[in-house]
Amino acid sequence: MTLATALVRRPAVLIGLIGEGVTPSLTPPMHEFEGARHGMHYVYRTIDLAPEEGTTASLRTLLASARRLGFNGLNITHPVKQAIIPLLDGLSDSARAVGAVNTVVFTDAGAIGHNTDVTGFAAALKDAFGDERLRRVVLFGTGGAGSAVATALAQHPIAELVLIDQVRERADLLAGQVRELTTAEVRAADIDELPGLIADTDLIVNATPVGMAAHPGTPFESAMLPDGIRVADIVYRPADTALLQAARARGIRTMSGLGMAMHQAADAFEIFTGQRADRRAMLDDLDDLVAAEATTTPHPTSPDATPETAPERGENR
Repeated sequence: MTLATALVRRPAVLIGLIGEGVTPSLTPPMHEFEGARHGMHYVYRTIDLAPEEGTTASLRTLLASARRLGFNGLNITHPVKQAIIPLLDGLSDSARAVGAVNTVVFTDAGAIGHNTDVTGFAAALKDAFGDERLRRVVLFGTGGAGSAVATALAQHPIAELVLIDQVRERADLLAGQVRELTTAEVRAADIDELPGLIADTDLIVNATPVGMAAHPGTPFESAMLPDGIRVADIVYRPADTALLQAARARGIRTMSGLGMAMHQAADAFEIFTGQRADRRAMLDDLDDLVAAEATTTPHPTSPDATPETAPERGENR
């Protein structure tokens, strides 16, 4: 086989990421490394929006241009995960449930939106803690990332889901939405109720930006964690947050944000290509990328598919 023949037979995939502040994203190398393992010519480009470019008109132009230029699909992040929905031709169940899209694939049926944040958290939760039924789960943070996590938790066997946010109205709104997706009891609570709630909780999830390098600390006083609880944090830059360190020091089982970040990227890769992702290899790649970044860029603040970079906005891509 000649080199020219080999190159012609090598599948070509072109993907983009649309959002504000996405240039430093770790998603492009994760996808490109996985594409290379599949023998693909896989190219992933960031499309960094200026603040004034998140309009319906701008998004419509971007979608049309991407399709015309031969893109296979797009990842979507802050601030346009919801704004893009009216421009799409269809939604997956996960995107419809959470009311936000982070993955768009171009098909013969049009541009179809998915939400792999939902499926990514669900897979990571199963990896970390299995499928056992949980009595009470407390979700701390109900912004964009928290909405996806709450939607995933609604599909897990739980008896009660309690949502806590600095903005009580936001927690109330999300509770109403998630209540329609599950037979579990779903309710919002105030932050000052946390000490009483957490004493009888099986799992607490941090879906706030607290713990990121740019937002150091813990989202609540870690000393209140009871023995036997499980702790999940969807921050993955850094992966070993202060909350997880404090929990592990007490012998508490933990889940870092690396699993969700990997699974949501792997799900998107499979949607784009129709090929099964090597999730173990992708997790190793992400570990290496985060470790390398930690030695060269001490304060990553770019958006992503997981937690918000500010309490009311953004994602940690």
